[in-house]
Amino acid sequence: MKIKKSDSVIVISGNSKGKTGKVLKVFPSENRVIIEGVNLRKRHTKANQKNPQGGIIEKEAPINVSNVMLLDPKTSEPTKIGSKIIIDDKTGKKKSVRLSKVSGEMIA
Repeated sequence: MKIKKSDSVIVISGNSKGKTGKVLKVFPSENRVIIEGVNLRKRHTKANQKNPQGGIIEKEAPINVSNVMLLDPKTSEPTKIGSKIIIDDKTGKKKSVRLSKVSGEMIA
C-alpha cells in the first residue's frame, strides 16, 4: 500500500468525492484508510463514564484506498506515487523513497 498515516489525500470517487483530509489510520490487510472529516457515520451511544450524556456521535468510517489519491506536497494536486532507491549519505545503505509523479518531489 502506497498511502501511509499522516499523508494528505483527496477522495476521487464516492459520496465524499472532492473532500481532502489527513490519513488517521491505515488498514493494509483490508485495503482501507480512515481520513479526517471524510465518510462520516452517525452512531447512537448509551451514556457511560466517558460520555455521560450519551446521544448521537459522528465518527469517520474506513474508505477503500482505491478511492483516494495522494496530494502533491508542492502543487497540492492529486498525484500518482512512484518509488526510487537512493543511497543514504550518512549510513551508505540503500533506501526506498516515495516520489510524486507530477512534480518528482520526494514524499516524507
